[in-house]
Amino acid sequence: MTKLSTKHLLGIKDINADDINLILNTAENFKEVINRPIKKVPSLRDTTIANLFFENSTRTKLSFELAEKRLSADVINFSSSTSSVKKGETLIDTVNNILAMKVDMVVMRHPNPGAAVFLSKHVDAKIINAGDGAHEHPTQALLDAYSIREKLGNIKKKRIAIIGDILHSRVALSNIFCLQKLGAEVMVCGPSTLMPKYISSLGVKVEHNLKKALEWCDVANMLRIQLERQDIKYFPSLREYTMLFGLNKELLDSLSKKIIIMHPGPINRGVEITSDVADSSQSIILEQVENGVAVRMAVLFLLAGRV
Repeated sequence: MTKLSTKHLLGIKDINADDINLILNTAENFKEVINRPIKKVPSLRDTTIANLFFENSTRTKLSFELAEKRLSADVINFSSSTSSVKKGETLIDTVNNILAMKVDMVVMRHPNPGAAVFLSKHVDAKIINAGDGAHEHPTQALLDAYSIREKLGNIKKKRIAIIGDILHSRVALSNIFCLQKLGAEVMVCGPSTLMPKYISSLGVKVEHNLKKALEWCDVANMLRIQLERQDIKYFPSLREYTMLFGLNKELLDSLSKKIIIMHPGPINRGVEITSDVADSSQSIILEQVENGVAVRMAVLFLLAGRV
């Protein structure tokens, strides 16, 4: 297969295992490109891409921008905090104005779940969802899968534990869909107050004991507590959360096997993970960042249809 089955990347739920494998295999070629002395390829020359970020982002925005520039695309950056959205302009108006500038692709992050799907039905451009509320974050799941595959050789039958604030995490949902489609076993672990009600319907194991989850898994993906999305208190204090669900070196070293540690970032050091774990030889957090550029290059390239 050399072509994606979809016109947009709105969520992992909408793509199949063949699509995922095609993206990961294409990313492998681009990783080789970005490690060359000359890191640019002309693959998307004459393609104009608009980055629309209606919500704060550092890593995802920089990663997409770098991926676009590595592919020689023309890039427009839009931030809602400095735009007419503040004056009451609607999403459709904003996008139509940008599309009037003859934009081919839109990378969008939005606080509302389903915003990317809504957009794909109303504008004539390829849409990539860079995170919509607490719904999905497909490119993060793809780069996480790529990082696991790179480290372990494959994903099938591997045990992945996603630990932390599952309720508010778009990373968790996209990862669950992606890993299951690639044949992995998935467990979620965290306080019961931070588990969505529908979690058991997703076919994942649920664990509330951190040590048990770590002993079970091959890879632990540590999520941060998303205080900015929490309108009520879900646990007594951060200190108590850290005591029960924070990963420190002592706990990591006490396990009966070596496991891989991941984190989608930004890290709250000393809350869900201590610095000596984040910076340890078992951590692949910086590899995830590097792989993010290669994976996003692959997604842009494949959606642009330049195969």
